[in-house]
Amino acid sequence: MEITPYLFFNGTCEAAMTRYAEVFRVPAPEFVRVSDMPPEDQAAMAGAPAAAVMNCALVLGGAMIMASDDVSGDSPGMAGASIHIGLPSVAEAHRVFAELAEGGRVGMAMGETFWTPAFGTLTDRFGIRWMVSVAEGAEG
Repeated sequence: MEITPYLFFNGTCEAAMTRYAEVFRVPAPEFVRVSDMPPEDQAAMAGAPAAAVMNCALVLGGAMIMASDDVSGDSPGMAGASIHIGLPSVAEAHRVFAELAEGGRVGMAMGETFWTPAFGTLTDRFGIRWMVSVAEGAEG
């Protein structure tokens, strides 16, 4: 079984996923756009911007985050869930946390807890909630 988070953005999918690729130092995803769809499928989505992202996938180690723009424009903000990422060192956790927090809002500042040497929560500038920590067994 495999679980893959699928994120919806209101016109900022390309910017968000490109930024996440930079933060996590992985290749940027390929973007499938409305304009890449067959004409009959485009016609069924009248009014959808041609540049809107229909699908993309960001590969992070053995996991993936998929995303698209919600061309209906009524996708609610993320609530009731966060994306957790466990990083291999305290220094890497602090770097990723700081970069994701740029322009966003910190919920719990990155710091030591009883279960890990580094943990913090934030909502990034794209409205995505993150939990950043040091992976179990990682260097301190």
